[in-house]
Amino acid sequence: MATQQRPLLIPSPRTPGASELPYTPIYADQLKSISENPKSSSEMDSNFEVESFSLPDNITLNSSSHHSNSSFQSRASGRNSVREVSFAGNSVREVNAGDLEMKPVRHGSRAESEALSMSQKEIHDENARFIYINDPGKTNERFEFAGNSIRTGKYSIITFLPRNLFEQFHRVAYIYFLVIAILNQLPQLAVFGRGVSILPLAFVLLVTAVKDAYEDYRRHRSDKIENNRLAWVLVNDSFQQKKWKDIRAGEIIKISANDSLPCDMVLLSTSDPTGVAYVQTINLDGESNLKTRYAKQETHMKNPEKEKINGLIKSEKPNRHIYGFQANMEIDGKRVSLGPSNIVLRGCELKNTAWAVGIAVCAGRETKAMLNSSGAPSKRSRLETQMNREIIILSFFLVGLCSTVSVCAGVWLKRHKDELDIMPFYRRKDYSEAEVHNYNYYGWRMQIFFTFLMSVIVFQVMIPISLYISMELVRVGQAYFMIRDTLMYDASSNSRFQCRALNINEDLGQIKYVFSDKTGTLTENKMEFQCASILGVDYSGETAIDQDEQLGYSAQVDGQVLRPKTKVKVDAQLLNITNSGTRTGEDRYVRDFFLALAACNTIVPLTLDTADPAVRLVDYQGESPDEQALVFAAAAYGFMLIERTSGHIVIDVHGERQRFNVLGLHEFDSDRKRMSVILGCPDNSVKVFVKGADTSMFSVIDESLNLDILGATQAHLHSYSSMGLRTLVIGMRELSVPEFEQWQYSYETASTALIGRAALLRKVASKVESNLRILGASGIEDKLQQGVPEAIVSLRMAGIKVWVLTGDKQETAISIGYSSKLLTSQMTQIVINNKSKESCRKSLDDALIVSRKLVSKSHAAGGSSEDEASPLALIIDGTSLVHILDSELEEQLFQLASRCSVVLCCRVAPLQKAGIVALIKSRADDMTLAIGDGANDVSMIQMADVGIGISGQEGRQAVMASDFAMGQFRFLVPLLLVHGHWNYKRISYMILYNFYRNAVLVFVLFWFVLFTSYTLTTAMTDWSSMLYSIVYTAVPTIVVGILDKDLSRRTLLKYPQLYGAGQREEGYNTTLFWVTMMDTVWQSVAIFFLPGVAYWESTVDISSLGDLWTIAVVIVVNLHLAMDVIRWYWITHAAIWGSIVATFICVIIIDCLPFLLGYWAFFEIAGTGLFWLCLLGIVVAALLPRFVVKVSRQYCRPDDILIGREAEKFGTLMELRNGEIEMNPILDPPRR
Repeated sequence: MATQQRPLLIPSPRTPGASELPYTPIYADQLKSISENPKSSSEMDSNFEVESFSLPDNITLNSSSHHSNSSFQSRASGRNSVREVSFAGNSVREVNAGDLEMKPVRHGSRAESEALSMSQKEIHDENARFIYINDPGKTNERFEFAGNSIRTGKYSIITFLPRNLFEQFHRVAYIYFLVIAILNQLPQLAVFGRGVSILPLAFVLLVTAVKDAYEDYRRHRSDKIENNRLAWVLVNDSFQQKKWKDIRAGEIIKISANDSLPCDMVLLSTSDPTGVAYVQTINLDGESNLKTRYAKQETHMKNPEKEKINGLIKSEKPNRHIYGFQANMEIDGKRVSLGPSNIVLRGCELKNTAWAVGIAVCAGRETKAMLNSSGAPSKRSRLETQMNREIIILSFFLVGLCSTVSVCAGVWLKRHKDELDIMPFYRRKDYSEAEVHNYNYYGWRMQIFFTFLMSVIVFQVMIPISLYISMELVRVGQAYFMIRDTLMYDASSNSRFQCRALNINEDLGQIKYVFSDKTGTLTENKMEFQCASILGVDYSGETAIDQDEQLGYSAQVDGQVLRPKTKVKVDAQLLNITNSGTRTGEDRYVRDFFLALAACNTIVPLTLDTADPAVRLVDYQGESPDEQALVFAAAAYGFMLIERTSGHIVIDVHGERQRFNVLGLHEFDSDRKRMSVILGCPDNSVKVFVKGADTSMFSVIDESLNLDILGATQAHLHSYSSMGLRTLVIGMRELSVPEFEQWQYSYETASTALIGRAALLRKVASKVESNLRILGASGIEDKLQQGVPEAIVSLRMAGIKVWVLTGDKQETAISIGYSSKLLTSQMTQIVINNKSKESCRKSLDDALIVSRKLVSKSHAAGGSSEDEASPLALIIDGTSLVHILDSELEEQLFQLASRCSVVLCCRVAPLQKAGIVALIKSRADDMTLAIGDGANDVSMIQMADVGIGISGQEGRQAVMASDFAMGQFRFLVPLLLVHGHWNYKRISYMILYNFYRNAVLVFVLFWFVLFTSYTLTTAMTDWSSMLYSIVYTAVPTIVVGILDKDLSRRTLLKYPQLYGAGQREEGYNTTLFWVTMMDTVWQSVAIFFLPGVAYWESTVDISSLGDLWTIAVVIVVNLHLAMDVIRWYWITHAAIWGSIVATFICVIIIDCLPFLLGYWAFFEIAGTGLFWLCLLGIVVAALLPRFVVKVSRQYCRPDDILIGREAEKFGTLMELRNGEIEMNPILDPPRR
């Protein structure tokens, strides 16, 4: 049982007791012989005699920091060093190779000198930042740097009110209601009481403001705690405690174990003698595994309390890239490059390291943690876009109503202008004066204008002000239940579902296309080494030793036994070869193959204590699961990596510890698709080990070396890919002295550039990664995640088209396609892997012809949809996509892909993934979803309508860029088919219901205006009109929007076809909108005219009728809602029936206030039986047509939802298991 985790340290050669480690010289001893008899590196004998050399008298050392270059110590610990000297103006480099004597090495060319000049110019670019080490005053003398105080709160006490109101009024609807309220304050336009008219808007603003204030208070409280934390800062040559908020850029800070970092710091030194520090970045990117950071060899032995440290750091401007950093440091007359491995970021914690000292380079709001705190980009849901369109229609409808009233009023006023002063309830200029000669007639044109504005005030609720805040509350409730869903909890990673974007919940119910990464998304991204091909010989495990039977390799270090933590299946034949120990012939290349696996990576070995104190386990920490699998495989075959620093690695090779100087490392990038390491080896040679994708590696292999080996390796790669294995090709070359010196000079130039460093390093890498000797290839198994095949089957049954976009080989992708049930034997596969645009065009044309023939045959046989008719699968590679995307062939690709049930894109780059998503979005009116787990999926995730990040093994960049995040691909099924369906149906219904309930009230008011000479007085009290949207009818729609379920989870998962309701937009569409409006008109007619007829000759006053209409409207709209509720909970009952009761109570209270119009009106009308009879008649008359339509539709033309509901109600799912429910076909929506 592992009880403790700490880095495995082997003493460096400078420390006592380490002399037994073989030292790695750089081959200055070979210079003369090579210059006299140049040969290729492969022909060179590594055992050259060391020749002494003494400096001529005319050599002068150039100590200028401008010309000095970083020594080998920046990449290799030990005594190696480089300095520049001058022979009569010629550039000469001196190489100190450990115990060897110095020799001058001529280097440099005109092109390289120009590159260096360009690099120096870029370093002095105005975009560079200058941080003076241990001199914060000089660093900040122009006040360019932010302080370390952070402020995540948006408001202060002074700015809260104006800023919050400003942000809220970004919503056009709020501005509309503000204008209405202002118009109502004008005497000529006053319809409602001036205070009452502002109430709805004030209520909505107040609720939002209180919510924002509470959230901001919590942020301020958190900021205060964070800013007042303490850190040790160098002041007057001793470390003293300072509050975090007082730390400035340029100061030297000391961090202890398990402490959080107060700012972004460049490491100076650590408690580790090799300058290594381990940090945990879980607070920054969510990853719990330890990251390795290094102090530069030039500084890792410095103690700021004992010696004065001065220098200059030139860095890039602050940015959000948490995995990138570019800077230079000039110290002690040297210039060294700084990269991501030399910086530790704010929010990280120091682990397994007693202390670390660093220089603050970015503080406060300029730290990468703060720059990344803005969250995911905002997206707008399709339903909200459609809702805004309907609001515009309602606005025109409102204008039509107001125009009708105003024109009719103008005509009526023109005919009756002489009778205005004697008509009761008509508009007067001043109610305090006598009625005679009191009406001010402005002329019929002006009267039309005033009446139009007054109509807008009266009918303002046609635009539902409460809809926005209701949708926010409903989405929060929906997100809560999604997060709490135990079926979307991943126990292996202890991660729950995350809802990072609240405004697109309903889009999850309308997805038509799913674009998925493969590695880490469909697969576990837990790699297991399976087989290898070395020099054309396949070791694929036919003589494999079972993992349970094998003893496993172990090494002796300081009296303790070290064993790899993870066992790997080994091939007995290959194990015998590696154990033989021979270093001649082909066996030498077997050794180099496993050295490449152990060395060509960024893995860091850590040790774990066990119950036996004499035995410790070696675990390998790294960001790439592929590299971890390869290093464990190398250890299993006797090549155990036991130490890594920034300058060297130590590998136990069958009991012999060998030290290799790491002279340079070109990390993997998606452009090159390979990585390389340059090692100084114990045999005095310098070797380049390279690993990468086959398409990338075969382009840099020296094919003239052995074509038979090359062909055999390619055949083995094809075989491995067909087995679904991930493949890598391994190669190497040996560098001659001129080659090494040229590379080393170019590498230093590129690695110290501030601008364009990555591009320069790629160029340097491309030169050294050439003319390689192929060593072999590896096959790594990446198992499918649990439940992936079943999930893909369910998604396809739901009418969702699944596209897999992967960087793997075509054979690997096809194999995974079959194992995941994405591909089936019944499918017709169309493969496009062409090298030119014209060949791509021809392949697309041929494929379109094939697809049309298959569709025609199916239609002739009675097929109803293309997916049923012709199960097509398109398989296309990245090279073909280069020619197809951004050209006229895009349309052909779309036509072909739209006919296919499955699309597999192989060898695609990250930007190609985004381009494929953009292709579908631009040409189809369909909702897209992208899901991935790595940084290469970010562009695809952000391009799609819905982006989902998998919390996997490849970091948190995908999660940070996503709208939703979860632990496993299979959770996509309950997310879409259950929560997506529920969310879509709920939000759709809520939008339509809000339009309906407000329109009912508006039409009742409209009918009243027509029967009161267009006076625009209202029978309802001002308070009832204002409380209608925010009290009488608001709560039920929110409760139903959160809790109602048209179908159970079990039914939705059993019958994935039910998901098609969202794809067909059955919950919300233009037809439903107009049908709802027609139903609204009928209900308003029933509500208004039944009491009007019943009380036509009654003496009941208008206020009493107004109370009747108010209660009738509330009862009808709540019963309308109750008719559509499927799942009743106690809170649903409380919301619906409680709203009706609350309306009665409010009406009674309002009528009990003597200073308001309509005093005691309710009691006068409610005391008669006619009142209650009218209410009953209104409910029956208003809702009977709707009831009849619902019953007829259920029995005559049921949709999928009704069929599923019928299955739940009249038969248990157990009884229906052997039967099939006939669903409506899922048809494609129209194209854009």
